[in-house]
Amino acid sequence: MAMGRLGVEETLEALNAALGPGGPVWFKETRARHLRVRDFFAPRRALRARFGDGQVPERVVHAIACLQGPGVAPVLRCVPTPTGLALQLQRSAVFERVLGAVAAYAAPSAIAAPGRRVVLHCPALRGGPGALRLSQLRAVLVADHLARALRAHGVSVRQVPAVRDPHMSTFLQQLRVDWPVASERTANEALRSRAHAKLTSAGDSGALFPGALGSVRLKELVDECGHTASYDPNLDSCLVTEDLLSVLAELQEAVQHQLEEGSPGMAAAPDTGAEGYLVVHVVSCEEEFQQQKLDLLWRKLDDQAPLRQKHLVCGPVKVAGVPGTLTAPEYYELRHAQVCKASALKHGRDLAQDPAWTEIFMVLSVAAIKFEMLSTAPQSQGTKSGTFVMYNCARLATLFEGYECSMEQGLYPTFPPVSSLDFSQLHDEGEWLLLFNSVLPFPDLLSHTAALACTAPGLHITARTEMVCKFLVQLSMDFSSYYNRVHILGEPRPHLFGQMFARLQLLRAVREVLHTGLAMLGLPPLSHI
Repeated sequence: MAMGRLGVEETLEALNAALGPGGPVWFKETRARHLRVRDFFAPRRALRARFGDGQVPERVVHAIACLQGPGVAPVLRCVPTPTGLALQLQRSAVFERVLGAVAAYAAPSAIAAPGRRVVLHCPALRGGPGALRLSQLRAVLVADHLARALRAHGVSVRQVPAVRDPHMSTFLQQLRVDWPVASERTANEALRSRAHAKLTSAGDSGALFPGALGSVRLKELVDECGHTASYDPNLDSCLVTEDLLSVLAELQEAVQHQLEEGSPGMAAAPDTGAEGYLVVHVVSCEEEFQQQKLDLLWRKLDDQAPLRQKHLVCGPVKVAGVPGTLTAPEYYELRHAQVCKASALKHGRDLAQDPAWTEIFMVLSVAAIKFEMLSTAPQSQGTKSGTFVMYNCARLATLFEGYECSMEQGLYPTFPPVSSLDFSQLHDEGEWLLLFNSVLPFPDLLSHTAALACTAPGLHITARTEMVCKFLVQLSMDFSSYYNRVHILGEPRPHLFGQMFARLQLLRAVREVLHTGLAMLGLPPLSHI
């Protein structure tokens, strides 16, 4: 039997292909009550599109039951039911394959093609933190998370702008946002010359306010791009300033830098010109109109401007019970105070001034903010769940620390080779739920997080930056339910060690996936809360 990584998507693809030509029919079960009897299901209504009466020929059912292939999970049985085809996997074999190669399931299922390059532009980072609105903070967190996801997927990412305000740099470090810094502005003489040429032809410099270089008409370019580009129809002209030219110069330099240096260790893409890049402007809804102006101005003044510029627009943020004028630093202080208060209630004393807890409270505050901002699609309102995820991360750490301490005391033996473990002893439904819904599909989830529809028509683009947060919340709920119900570290009796080690290996995989997911958010694992 091939010992490569199993995959949910590979299994679904093989199952659908076994039914013959047509659209997808099978889907993966996720709910515990369904997983008691099946792992994949093909509804009869969907089967009628392949087979007129919905009855699948016996030879096809038999072929599905014997299905094999790269990445395909081993099948135990495929059974016709009144509602469709129910398929169950050889669960012990799946446990063995997955838990015998845990590291392979904490990485993307496929690496991007060599030479793929993205420039991420987040205009909200050009000022100081005191002026950062919550919708802009959301754009910053989305851009940071997207950069991490793309890099994990093998994409070369350049982040713009480099932060110059020292207070903003400090605030980003506090939020655990990884963003470049710089002390000097990019030279923009070439763009200034092009701008002056366009301004002269516009001939409308008489109505400018002091400090402006002139106005450039954009209406013709909007019409040229057509309605499918989705530019705002009210875009007419753009007032050009030195600051605006500096923004364009930095974007221009980011693209040029990638052209000259490429990705370390990667071959150049076939389309190595600027048109081979994807530039993604991550903006708040309030910044969208101005960013469209900048996009068009870049095209107007620079013949080498990338043809593929996409706008990822982040929706508004509302925090219950606080004024709508709350700034990002004030929002952080609010969440930090709430974390400290909750801890005081839990531990019966105020730990806010205890140096041992300072870092923990900072991480919990940032986790609360990031999950609130990122747990739904960028256009929607988020929820609070970061502290719950971090709490379960700490529970996992405590569990393994407890095993290590007991082992040192001689209560438990050292952890045996994984190849010697008997995973047939994992028969609790919570154990299969953790493996099938969390560990096994995690590589596919990482790949989907980094997927950008860069070739889709139109100006706007969507990103699945909410997927990791939602996944980690569900993982934490499943682990918490299992942990509360099952006693992992049992009595130190030799006949119980086999099941205990099998369970610990499963939770090692859960821990690895959880830590990788948190790293995608810039969050470190916590050992206690």
